[in-house]
Amino acid sequence: MQKNVLLELKSEKVLTNLKDSVRTDGRKLDEYRKISIEKGIYQNAEGSAKVTLGDTEVIAGVKLLPGKPYPDSPNEGTISVGTELIPLASPFFESGPPSTDSIELSRVVDRGIRESKAVDFKKLCITEGELVFIGFVDIYAINFDGNLFDASAIAAIAALDQAKIPKIEDEKTVKDEFSGKLKLERKPILSTFAKIGNFLVLDPDLLEETAMQARFSVATTEDNFVSAFQKGLPGSIKKEDVDSAIDTAFKAAKEIRKML
Repeated sequence: MQKNVLLELKSEKVLTNLKDSVRTDGRKLDEYRKISIEKGIYQNAEGSAKVTLGDTEVIAGVKLLPGKPYPDSPNEGTISVGTELIPLASPFFESGPPSTDSIELSRVVDRGIRESKAVDFKKLCITEGELVFIGFVDIYAINFDGNLFDASAIAAIAALDQAKIPKIEDEKTVKDEFSGKLKLERKPILSTFAKIGNFLVLDPDLLEETAMQARFSVATTEDNFVSAFQKGLPGSIKKEDVDSAIDTAFKAAKEIRKML
């Protein structure tokens, strides 16, 4: 991601404020910005959602297409998560091949869903060894003000949660006909923290991301499992910070899950 000199200068004030237990927008250290979730925003997708997290906005769409299973899992379908960081969302983003930021974002969101077993891949099997559903979760950032990780992960789960399974005839999908609804076994929620000085803050906005030395994301499920976590950037995070972040993530996820 490109650097913004003005933001970097302003970010120095972030740490000064934190030393007085104040975030730039007045939130507590363990508090999310306002979250809103809209489902079913696109008719051409099997499932779709728009998530607004503060001023960060993302949309997600799900398509289920028939395809060949992997040789080592003949009775299982699969999913794939992709993200697009388009210039419309931020002057930091450039058009062209996926950036390292986009690839990391895709992998973190994918891992939280996949490792939680949110989707039972066996239920995506059409004909064992011959045909399965392959799910594509496409995420687009349409406005960026920090923490695309959580916004994207929530949008992906929201879209999957109301996705419909296409009807299949002659190994092809039948337009506008469905055989049922995709059932999620779990609803993992990703919570991302920024380490700024000696402080750990939940849901960093853009200014806080500019000031952070390390990032920690953890995906939690409603049955008290940590399905994935990711540490980003070169800074270090203490064990007690990780433990505190996981506890906070479980609490925050319960409230977010109520919105789905």
